[in-house]
Amino acid sequence: MSKIEFFFDCSSPWTYLGFESMEQLRERHPTATVEYRPFLVGGVFNTVNGSVYANRENPVPAKQAYSKKDLQDWCRYVGIEIGEPPVFPVNSVKAMRGAFVAEEAGCLIDYSRAVFKKYWTDLADISQIDVLKDVVTSVGMDAVSYFTKIAEQPYKDRLRENTEEVIKRGGFGSPTIFLDETDMYFGNDRLPVLESKL
Repeated sequence: MSKIEFFFDCSSPWTYLGFESMEQLRERHPTATVEYRPFLVGGVFNTVNGSVYANRENPVPAKQAYSKKDLQDWCRYVGIEIGEPPVFPVNSVKAMRGAFVAEEAGCLIDYSRAVFKKYWTDLADISQIDVLKDVVTSVGMDAVSYFTKIAEQPYKDRLRENTEEVIKRGGFGSPTIFLDETDMYFGNDRLPVLESKL
């Protein structure tokens, strides 16, 4: 049985594509175990991949135009809608801490999908409490308990630990995927290569 670890941050459009692609892959390979690992991609950029910020400050116009087209091509292929949120980049700390709360409640996949959709399709600011409250209640979690927990140290620590772990294992962005512990893949578009190994 193969083990897949999917390190993800909902603030990335390519990770939204990767998440939905991974769910489709999981249906095709029911014997594979998929573990979703929330982390903070900004922490990774700050530590090992500052080139992301340099590219944002000085984008290559032709590459930027192609990237928008490429993103929409992938959206059609995967079957989701991704727009341009007015707030980008977004502070995803609360949402990603909340993923651990959702995991405990047995609704991590529904929660993550709802966060992705709220930000990338509905274009709502997922750093805002009222927006997250809508997400939380939509998947059947208790909002009071959720917001209490994401302010507690254990949930802060888990997000930091996952972020540090992905860096130590060679990751530099989101999504970062590992097959059987050591075989690393970066990006939504590498999933067909990963699937060929299964």
